[in-house]
Amino acid sequence: MKVTIETAKSAGFCFGVDRAVKLVYEALEQGKRVATLGPIIHNDAVVGDLLKRGARIIASVEELEEGETLVIRSHGVGKAVYDALASMGNPVIDATCPFVARIHRIVAEQSAQGREILIAGDVKHPEVQGIVGHCTENYTVFSDEGELKCCIGRTLKNSQKTLAIVAQTTYNKILWGECMKALPEAHPDILVFDTICNATNARQTDADVLSRHSDLMIVAGGRHSSNTVKLYDVCRRNCPAWHIAEPEELQPLVPALRKAAEEALARKQAKGEPAHLHIGITAGASTPAHIIKEVQNTMSGIFDTDTTIPESEDFRIAFEEELDKTFTKKIRTGDRVVGIVASISGNNEVMVDVGAKQTGYITLSELTNDASKKPADLVKVGDELDLVVIKVNDAEGTVMLSKRRVDELVGFENILKAKESGEVLEGTVQSVVKGGLVVSCNGVRVFIPASHSGLGREADLSVLVKQNVQFVIIDINEQRRRAVGSIRQVQKAQRDAAKSKFWETAEVGKVYTGEVKSLTSYGAFVDLGGVDGMVHVSELSWSRIHQPSDVVSVGDTLEVYIKALNPETGRISLGHRRPEDNPWTKFVANYSVGQVVEATIVSITTFGAFARIADNVDGLIHISQLDTKRVNDVKEVVALGDVVTVKITEINEEQQRISLSIREVLEDNAPEAEETDALVYSDENPEAVVAASDDEAAE
Repeated sequence: MKVTIETAKSAGFCFGVDRAVKLVYEALEQGKRVATLGPIIHNDAVVGDLLKRGARIIASVEELEEGETLVIRSHGVGKAVYDALASMGNPVIDATCPFVARIHRIVAEQSAQGREILIAGDVKHPEVQGIVGHCTENYTVFSDEGELKCCIGRTLKNSQKTLAIVAQTTYNKILWGECMKALPEAHPDILVFDTICNATNARQTDADVLSRHSDLMIVAGGRHSSNTVKLYDVCRRNCPAWHIAEPEELQPLVPALRKAAEEALARKQAKGEPAHLHIGITAGASTPAHIIKEVQNTMSGIFDTDTTIPESEDFRIAFEEELDKTFTKKIRTGDRVVGIVASISGNNEVMVDVGAKQTGYITLSELTNDASKKPADLVKVGDELDLVVIKVNDAEGTVMLSKRRVDELVGFENILKAKESGEVLEGTVQSVVKGGLVVSCNGVRVFIPASHSGLGREADLSVLVKQNVQFVIIDINEQRRRAVGSIRQVQKAQRDAAKSKFWETAEVGKVYTGEVKSLTSYGAFVDLGGVDGMVHVSELSWSRIHQPSDVVSVGDTLEVYIKALNPETGRISLGHRRPEDNPWTKFVANYSVGQVVEATIVSITTFGAFARIADNVDGLIHISQLDTKRVNDVKEVVALGDVVTVKITEINEEQQRISLSIREVLEDNAPEAEETDALVYSDENPEAVVAASDDEAAE
């Protein structure tokens, strides 16, 4: 049987616990009398060692002795405790985890804005009690999604209430996900802050992954350690798991461990899988490295395998060395540092690891000067950033950093180079200010005067906001780090280049596709690529139009051809109508004299009616050709829109005129006249009927 023992990558001490424990040891080494407000860590071995060295554990600040230094543990405390300590005057070492301190700031700010605070966590846990102590308004602690739903339902009944939701840093990530699903979608009255510690999240994720492909899991950590209990909950969902506080607790568990191993191997054998036992180990944030190593060695002995930790890899020594590096690295305001993104908080800030005892923060305003961006749009966890220190707070263990200012320094150097070389730069218009625009380019704010915006004198500059533009630098004030740019100069250079290229290839008859730039009463001006040509109104359509706007608008795309051009004056005459589209040409090709067609009455005059035979081709039906009898009023016979049957009696190609007749159609369709005299109207006396021969009637 093959046995593999694997330890989760993120098992053991986290940053906050490291920092708190180290601060107590440092204070004791300096000869200070130290008291911790509650056990500094949920690990009996570490706490026992500190007590041997002279530390004291107290339950409240009232138990402090005069001159005694109080260490606030990583769980943090409420505002009332800070107020009491301030009045007592005792020295204080605040070892509150920066992740926890951030939650304190959030709930204090949101409470001050009148929001009710909902806290995901264990109401009895000291971290949650500390968070509650920074809420100035109503608050509720919930343990799961069921309680969260009740809280939201109760609170939102009052339409004036708004909510802010945070989580204990060690809250179960899986439960948090279920809670988020329980929230109303896109509710404007609920703000959510994902405050689960990144290390906690990583530890739970690693434990979940490891337990899914393990046959059994050992979770090491204090019985009262919240994050260890949650690790145990995560693991036991996937495989048999045991929670131990000390390696010695493994011996009584040997029968149960071996039974679980036998059952796992039996299942694998039934499936035809190799007899390979996989054992996983993880540990809570308060579990020292030497305990993890002892658990590994003990499990190796129980299952008679040589899968142990190499002697050269001593976890405790490695931990102490790294911790020493962390606490000896000094950071000062103005320093340039490299930080690794540890977590991203919604729309507000980024937390980074700068390799020092302080936790680094970058607010959105120090991340970018683009207010439309969110932190997640710009960075991701694991990114390495060049930063500058703008404020150090040793009391809170934080350092405020700026990426924007570093970007500006580097960006301004590039701006200087661009000024010398005439390089065309690209940036995004951020806002309209007095006299012009502000463009962001490589982290540098460049001013573009209105006269250099590329727009007209009275144009609305706001149309360029959020647009990418190209510009050149025309002036720089190095002392004030100010730069002035011009969009207009770039546009002019582009137009000049386009004009030069156009005239090199332009010739009569060449076809272009261009955009209509402007309209006049006599034509439309079309951009051919840096050069404008004019299409006369008569060239815009084969139909009769009164003005260009009847058929085209500014911004339309037209296919045109050059009718004439003059390089000296720069004038270009364009055509748009194609000969093959000429309605008259199409008519002549498809119709002939004597043909009977359907036509629509489109106009009525005193002397007849015009009827449309084909698109844009009309013919005249003279009043005498409207009927076989005399017509005095055209409107008595036809009306606009009537469809009539007519015969084409004449086509004048030179004058493009067509004569039509309804009368001839009627006569052609009338019964043949008898041999006897026909009755016809007298021209002299329309009301008198006279007799005529067939030949005369036909005439």
